[in-house]
Amino acid sequence: MDILRFATAGSVDDGKSTLIGRLLYDSKSIFEDQLEAVERTSADRGEDYTNLALLTDGLRAEREQGITIDVAYRYFATPRRKFIIADTPGHIQYTRNMVTGASTADLAIILVDARKGILEQSRRHAFLTTLLKVPHLVVAVNKMDLVDYDRETYERITDEFTAFASKLEVSDLTFIPISALHGDNVVERSPNMPWYEGSSLLHHLEHLHIASDRNLIDVRFPVQYVIRPHKSTDPELHDYRGYAGQVAGGVLKPGDEVVHLPSGLTTTITHIDGPAGPVAEAYAPMSVTLRLADELDISRGDMIARPNNRPEAAQDLDAMVCWMTPDRQLTPRMKLVIKHTTRTARAMVKDLNYRLDVNTLHRDEDATSLQLNEIGRIGLRVTQPLFVDDYGRNRLTGGFILIDEATNNTVAAGMIIGAK
Repeated sequence: MDILRFATAGSVDDGKSTLIGRLLYDSKSIFEDQLEAVERTSADRGEDYTNLALLTDGLRAEREQGITIDVAYRYFATPRRKFIIADTPGHIQYTRNMVTGASTADLAIILVDARKGILEQSRRHAFLTTLLKVPHLVVAVNKMDLVDYDRETYERITDEFTAFASKLEVSDLTFIPISALHGDNVVERSPNMPWYEGSSLLHHLEHLHIASDRNLIDVRFPVQYVIRPHKSTDPELHDYRGYAGQVAGGVLKPGDEVVHLPSGLTTTITHIDGPAGPVAEAYAPMSVTLRLADELDISRGDMIARPNNRPEAAQDLDAMVCWMTPDRQLTPRMKLVIKHTTRTARAMVKDLNYRLDVNTLHRDEDATSLQLNEIGRIGLRVTQPLFVDDYGRNRLTGGFILIDEATNNTVAAGMIIGAK
């Protein structure tokens, strides 16, 4: 069974947490004691219904204010597929949390309140999901029960969003009218909207084709750990040398010729070991151990690729970053630590090209700094070469994080646009 990662996004009070609660409840993916706790909390708050949003809104501040603050991850499965859900906040001051939740998603569900239509926050989240190159987008027009399941209201919202999406890079866009509170079109098709001819949300999530979203062309294997058991009682393990990591792109098979970076030396894969034993091939996002024909000096942070298809080795990076800390601002000449795949190096911000207003898409080229939750385009100089691809081609080898040297806190997430 494959895994679909999806994130919810949208404006405040559009019903993101309620939708996830409804998915978990209707697909029978919560335990009785969890449901009893939610029913008890709902009654304590004076609500005359079971507030399914409480299944994900676990922080005390979230329950008191009725909003989502931090990303909540939930897991469930159906007979067809496993799911990992990221419930992300809608408030603008939690943009960094939303970026964190959506950065690994295969699909984003943007909720729109049928009564309010497309809001500024809806546009902002749509832009952020396309900036993060989330391949599939579902616009769920929620609270249809509050507009009497009116078809014209739904079609007006879809027309408006389609016009806005034409300015963005959206490869797959789907619209579904739902009522998360009552379960219309969430797990089962609703009889209240006979004019809607599409599938329910869960049916769409179960049948969405995501295998081709991964980069199966460019072989990329960042080495995470060198495995040397040295077991003297077992001659085979005594000479065992394996290179463990997660496949970031392409397909690897025993017998393939590969190149080690940065040395540029070529060798051949002899064996590929998975968690349960040898495997015939490895592809993203599998975690495996490669054994090679030659004894090369390979360590953590190195990259294994194809001789005729190598990533770019670059020390100067052009990137979009989302600044994630309130403690300091991003400014030119700032020194930070960069973590890219399994390689860590020191970096300096060469320049800040512009700050991006995610609501209007305006570029402020006079900006001198980036503050908490702001997004901008910067130039980075790195102390040692990184083996990179453009983020649009490979999200794993095109993404990085920046770390404060003094506190070791993650201060930014970045997407590589170009390298030289």
